Amino acid sequence: MTPISNLNYLLEIISVPASLIRQNKMVKLLGLRRLSIAITFFTCGFFVNIAQLLLTILVKPIDKKLFRTLMYYPCYSFYSLLVFVAEWYAGCKMRVFIDPEDEKKFYGKEHGLLIMNHTYEIDWLTAWMVTEKFGVLGNTKAYAKKAIRYAPILGWAWWLAEFVFLNRDFEKDKQIIAHQLKVLYSYPDPVWILLNAEGTRFTESKHKLSVKFAEEHGMTVLKHHLIPRSKGFTTSLPTLRGICPVIYDLNLAFKRDEKTPASMLSLLNGDAVEPYMYLRRIPLDQVPEDETKAAAWLQQLYVEKDRLIDSFHETGSFFKTSGFKEVPGKIYKPRLSSAINYLTWASFSILCILYYLISSLLAGNLIAFTVAFSTLGLFYWLMETAVNVSRISKGSTYGTGASPKTK
Repeated sequence: MTPISNLNYLLEIISVPASLIRQNKMVKLLGLRRLSIAITFFTCGFFVNIAQLLLTILVKPIDKKLFRTLMYYPCYSFYSLLVFVAEWYAGCKMRVFIDPEDEKKFYGKEHGLLIMNHTYEIDWLTAWMVTEKFGVLGNTKAYAKKAIRYAPILGWAWWLAEFVFLNRDFEKDKQIIAHQLKVLYSYPDPVWILLNAEGTRFTESKHKLSVKFAEEHGMTVLKHHLIPRSKGFTTSLPTLRGICPVIYDLNLAFKRDEKTPASMLSLLNGDAVEPYMYLRRIPLDQVPEDETKAAAWLQQLYVEKDRLIDSFHETGSFFKTSGFKEVPGKIYKPRLSSAINYLTWASFSILCILYYLISSLLAGNLIAFTVAFSTLGLFYWLMETAVNVSRISKGSTYGTGASPKTK
């Protein structure tokens, strides 16, 4: 096959609609499509890491405001690749329920702390999908385990983007939280920070321990959530006051009879899932200043979140039995910027690799060809590893101890 025919074949692969995979079960083609996503993701991530490092070394010491303004763009470019995979490639349509007046006045225009249920393998990606629509994806941060920052590409990207990395050692973490929140909310543009207050992803085994803990301590038993660990939240509050005006409560659900699993593997296979999300805006001044009362407020927030999810699963609506006022739902159209960004990186990365492979073959340089081919295999392996790690069955054992202390 000539170099030109190789290129045409690759372009053919990229342009084949996702439905063809599902209808004809073209396993080999599916593998090539997933490989092209892996190549694009890790190539982009590599160059984004370089750009972030250069900004950190050359710009940050001179002008922190400019550094944080510029940091938005490499972060958006990297994160939006997976938003593209979900919306354009797999065809996901997320239905978002939100107060129209709040959306018009506040969303994407102010700093915020996101509190989200941690139930699904792709809950973090649905948060990216929402923040991308409000123009804050590049400034979306999260509380994360310290070990993640050492992971190549994505972990490095989060580290250089100044995420809040925690040791799960309260004495150390309270200092980290206070310092890092001040740093992040000094950004010139709106920053949203995601806090999974449950501390770990929901599983049946963790839920049983959570129920036992609630019963032993006279707390309301939650059906769809784990008892939140309040220490991280209450430790953040003194720093948040005055620099972050609002909490955004995100409630994510998928229908239980959905045939396609809500997983990254489904999206990479080109299979659409249908997320439903209810967002509400809660001014931070509604949270009590007293630490004990603030912890109780967080517990009550999760009681309310539980009612919302329960109503959704029982009636198909967040509002029918939850006691919350109904707000309209809408489906945001995929933004052209994420498609242009992905196609640009895909064209650059895949054409570069093709050129290197073909030129190595034509020059008879088998060592260079082997190195390039091995790199392709590494990219694919990294993607499969990341997908496997994201599975609920492979999740953290945090929260599976004797009792899920609210710390």
